[in-house]
Amino acid sequence: MLSRRTILGSVAVLGVGLIATAVAFAQGMGGHGRPAMMKRVASAIIDEALEPANVTPEQRLKIYAARDRVFASMEAQRQTRGAHMGEALALFEADSVDPGRLAAFRTAREAEHRQIADTITQAITDVHDVLTPVQRKAVTDWVRANRPGHGG
Repeated sequence: MLSRRTILGSVAVLGVGLIATAVAFAQGMGGHGRPAMMKRVASAIIDEALEPANVTPEQRLKIYAARDRVFASMEAQRQTRGAHMGEALALFEADSVDPGRLAAFRTAREAEHRQIADTITQAITDVHDVLTPVQRKAVTDWVRANRPGHGG
């Protein structure tokens, strides 16, 4: 049975890479090269975190597949961002706020965010299942030593 600490540490590992990706996509994804750059940065963080775990090529392929599903989910959301901004601006500049349209707008954005969160949750589960307990410990140790903003 895995300890709670091991499970939470494993979640933190993927969280670093995947949340870094989510933040990168959410903040300023203007320009054609920026999404590709952010994918490279997130991928490098994931690779660096996996290094001490000595993952096999087969494990790495499965981890990359989970990562790529997260990237695809975020890219799909990014593609519709301009239309959503137009809709938000139209709601705002109207003579009066239509509570029904505003609620529908909010519900749709929340559904998109839930979909991304569900994809990240599944990716964390998939990577957890791919790694052995010893590998998960190596990765969580790397995260603890290197997490941004915490002296790492």
